[in-house]
Amino acid sequence: QVRLVESGGGLVQPGGSLRLSCAASRNIFSINAMGWYRQDPGKERELVARITSGGSTNYADSVKGRFTISTDNARNTMYLQMNSLKPEDTAVYYCNAVLYYSGVPNDYWGQGTQVTVSS
Repeated sequence: QVRLVESGGGLVQPGGSLRLSCAASRNIFSINAMGWYRQDPGKERELVARITSGGSTNYADSVKGRFTISTDNARNTMYLQMNSLKPEDTAVYYCNAVLYYSGVPNDYWGQGTQVTVSS
């Protein structure tokens, strides 16, 4: 199992930047994949960015070139650097971790952090 705690959300003007952090309760070397998802009220949760234990990354088309996902193994922390923020990036952002047990993937989620992009 793993516990995830997000931080770094807040209010930012369009064009601004924020960095989200997700602290994991175990060595992230042992986590198969981690990612950031977001959800607006009334909408489905969507993938923003994902990184595997091998370092492969993928991004939603809407954030490519603006967001960067990374990990700091020494701190057991994953980050999401968000630049050139737009009002449509407003959402609750959730940290996700996937651990495989006997070949079955298990999802773990943080509590979420609000990001609001508004002037």
